[in-house]
Amino acid sequence: MKEIPDELKNFFDSEGRLEVWPGKRKKQLLVLEFIAGLFQPGRKYTEKKINELLEKVHIFSDAALLRRELFELDYLNRAKDGSSYWKERVEEEN
Repeated sequence: MKEIPDELKNFFDSEGRLEVWPGKRKKQLLVLEFIAGLFQPGRKYTEKKINELLEKVHIFSDAALLRRELFELDYLNRAKDGSSYWKERVEEEN
């Protein structure tokens, strides 16, 4: 697992799982950016698999909140029917 940034460590337990959803939007965005970094670019995930992965990184029992936020903020894309999710590949600048 990736190293948790210092400014987010208060939100994670000793096993690296998100314990609470931050109250401030700025911290929420940082948490979502961190979680998005756990997904492989270009790989397709079913909603079930997304939920399984999210359940491993948080313990406040709201994978739907995290999945929705990741999608709404364009960290993950989703098929119109919700059958698959993916993270876009990041093109390196020359």
